[in-house]
Amino acid sequence: MNLAILHSRTLKGVTAPLISIETHLTGGLPKFLMVGLPEAAVKESKDRVRSAIVNSQFKFPARRITVNLAPADLPKEGCRFDLPIALGLLIASQQLKIDHVDDYEFIGELALSGNLRPVKGVLPIALAVKHAGKKLILPKENAEEASLISDLEIYPAEHLLDVCAHLLQQKLLSCYQSTSLIAKPKNLPDLNEVYGQAQAKRVLEIAAAGGHSLLFSGPPGTGKTMLASRLSSILPVLDDEQALEVAAIASITPKGFSVERWKQRPFRNPHHSASSAALVGGGSPPRPGEISLAHKGVLFLDELPEFKRAVLEALREPLESGSITISRAAMQTEFPAEFQLIAAMNPCPCGYYGDAHGECHCTEDQVRRYRQRLSGPLLDRIDLHIDVTRVPQRYLLQAQENESSATVRARVEQAQQRQLHRSGKINAKLNNQQLAEVVQLSEAQQTWLQQALERLNLSARSYHRLLRVARTIADLAASKTVEQVHLAEALNYRVKS
Repeated sequence: MNLAILHSRTLKGVTAPLISIETHLTGGLPKFLMVGLPEAAVKESKDRVRSAIVNSQFKFPARRITVNLAPADLPKEGCRFDLPIALGLLIASQQLKIDHVDDYEFIGELALSGNLRPVKGVLPIALAVKHAGKKLILPKENAEEASLISDLEIYPAEHLLDVCAHLLQQKLLSCYQSTSLIAKPKNLPDLNEVYGQAQAKRVLEIAAAGGHSLLFSGPPGTGKTMLASRLSSILPVLDDEQALEVAAIASITPKGFSVERWKQRPFRNPHHSASSAALVGGGSPPRPGEISLAHKGVLFLDELPEFKRAVLEALREPLESGSITISRAAMQTEFPAEFQLIAAMNPCPCGYYGDAHGECHCTEDQVRRYRQRLSGPLLDRIDLHIDVTRVPQRYLLQAQENESSATVRARVEQAQQRQLHRSGKINAKLNNQQLAEVVQLSEAQQTWLQQALERLNLSARSYHRLLRVARTIADLAASKTVEQVHLAEALNYRVKS
């Protein structure tokens, strides 16, 4: 039989659709044709495969070769198809006689010597192979990452000949068993290193407990960046499902995923010169941007008004939906983007507007234009607003015993457990109907809140976000109901100076 069919996977966002590699040999002048929308790296595989086969002591078929990557309407990219293409040629030319090839899926780049080289995006592929009930043969360097998927048979190989010997049952590959899946927790910056700033720490704890977005505003040197960088240290540890989502996104990036970052929440801090594509994703094929790389973690935007307005406006939809869809002529790809936005800004261009210890040189018009770089709709989507003032010098000169991140994280975990037990989700993700069920105000509270909304001219969105924050404050206080003091504190964080 001059036809061989093997199976592999390509990447489409964080999913891995099945690809059938159909290899057919016919008579005629020797020619190698590859069809099925292969991009440049895939087309070049024919030269790598030819050398790998010859250097592995096999004969390269001197016939007309057609390799079809099905389905034909799905673009294929990367070097992961080298191994299944080489095996398909050997089976179609009857140099290998294998009956159980359908039990496996194959990925791997081939060196000219026949050695297997690692590829990107292994984690989404391994997850798809598990759901298909197949076994996975892959390069040895990718085995540790693929082993994060439990109950999947993984067979790592170093050379094309190792794979052939395994399929012929002459020398079986060992099923991979990881010995270092549980990475040691990374030493994150601790909250006890921040002197003073009791109110800012309180707001940071509320943001962590309810998953709320937060904006720090204040003069230079007051600790805004220092506070934001410690949010990850007080967030609960990712569970297995969440960790797999985070790892799958990192796996398809050029840097790939390292098992040392297993179960660690991402913290992304893009420079203010970042473009819209860098933030939300883009390219062809589409790649995840900073908001997707911050999935289940923190996206910190320092010097917020210095970002281009179009870049910031691109954040509005994913802040609400928790995902981003990138559309191109050839395909449409959706990436998850459930990130927690933390931002920091100065009150004016020079940074010292309203600072009792610094002299501001900005005019009122300059201050107004600086703040107008941030649109009302974007600010409306940020739950917590806090002014960070300068720390008194006595706090810097005296030794203090501040609360550690571990102590604060324990309270945050307890508050989130109350939310998950009550609604199955944290407060920031509650829709309006669910919010009405968990926040039931008395007539006096409704009257007081209505007066406050009218006086401050807050929008309907601000009202619902205020209630979510108040519910989080109540959860931190272990209160079953939202009291007046919780509403008042939440309202204080909606008022912008």
